[in-house]
Amino acid sequence: MNNINDETLKVLQKSYDKKPKHQVLKRVLYQTDLGSIFTKQEEARNNHFLFSNEIKTLPITNQKQTGRCWIFAGLNVLREIVAKKFGLKDFELSQNYTALFDKLEKINYFIESIDDFLEVDSDDRTFQHILKTGIQDGGQWDMFVSVIEKYGVVPQIIMPETDNSSNTRFINKLIDLKLRQYAADVRKIKTNKPAIKALKAKTLDELYSLLISNFGEVPTTFDFEYVNDEGFHIIKDLTPQKFYHEIIGDVLSEYISVINAPTSDKPFHKTFTVAYLGNVVGGGEIKYLNLPINELKELIITQLKSGELVWFGSDVATYGDRVTGFWDDASFDYENVLDMHLEMAKADQLVYSQGAMNHAMLLTGVHLDGVNAKRWKIENSWGNKGGKDGYYVCSDTWFDKFVYQGVINKKHLSKEQLAMWNQAPIVLKPWDPMGSLAD
Repeated sequence: MNNINDETLKVLQKSYDKKPKHQVLKRVLYQTDLGSIFTKQEEARNNHFLFSNEIKTLPITNQKQTGRCWIFAGLNVLREIVAKKFGLKDFELSQNYTALFDKLEKINYFIESIDDFLEVDSDDRTFQHILKTGIQDGGQWDMFVSVIEKYGVVPQIIMPETDNSSNTRFINKLIDLKLRQYAADVRKIKTNKPAIKALKAKTLDELYSLLISNFGEVPTTFDFEYVNDEGFHIIKDLTPQKFYHEIIGDVLSEYISVINAPTSDKPFHKTFTVAYLGNVVGGGEIKYLNLPINELKELIITQLKSGELVWFGSDVATYGDRVTGFWDDASFDYENVLDMHLEMAKADQLVYSQGAMNHAMLLTGVHLDGVNAKRWKIENSWGNKGGKDGYYVCSDTWFDKFVYQGVINKKHLSKEQLAMWNQAPIVLKPWDPMGSLAD
């Protein structure tokens, strides 16, 4: 095994001294942020907010200091149904309500999962993965469906945001502390079933109280009041479940999750699930159909053309500008500026922990040059300061490299794709990159 010694340093410095680009770069970076020097001005003409196919949507929402993007994106799909049905120009569903029950269910999911690890070694990899993951804000589409189908939804004015629902860092730390304490304590009484049952109940009770104190009291019945061009209206005596099933309609069961994961362990046209990934005990399983990127894009374009928004998951950590609102790999020249090869294939990014789905948003438009996509319009949930009033754009080449998931109405799938979907899923390990949570 080689070590770095004085001779090694001399060789490296001699090589550096012979690199003209780095001599210039050193002077530029003396008073300039590294991340600001890669933008290619000549690509700006390709990034704009004009689309051949576009769905008009309500004003941008703001997840604030939380990882609730997947909840915001999901509720933004549902709010458009309400807005269209009742002629509303501005409307939000309560992200706080959904997030509270997601957290409660995740707490219970964690507690119940520990039953499988009462006697394993403390360094068991799956056990440690569950402990380290803890209770975070992030989630996936099927987790959203499970919470909504069980608890329904309410308008935001019925359960508005609190300071702590919009800034969850500290409460997440407290919940994780309590659950790790539970794991330690329950393993000490692993053969005492009555004591385990009592500890589960006590832990759930304490954490439920913590959630309610931070997020607010949960509405059980309410009136839906709204104003449209025809004036004021009210629908009385609703429950959250009734609002979803009757006012919105039981629509979420019509959609499936399609991924593009071009790794050798995930053959295309097969379905997959991830062990110990979920939130609602007894809820729907996490399930994906893996398709080549061209097939995923065809389905997404078909859905957009039909007037339906597309919930999608991507990696937004690379090749993006939050101020202008553009994600475009062609607009950033890392390699020539740094004189360093950095390109990685999509499969390699997944396998070697460089890429994963870390953010969920909505696709609301696409610009087509014939049948080929050139750029995509995105409804984000980061407020209206970035991009164009909070809307973003990604290039098609960025889409190919960094989009991993799209939620598709089953009516758009071919018979062959539906048959693929109906296959029993292959179970992936808990730490598989397809088990990452969008936040």
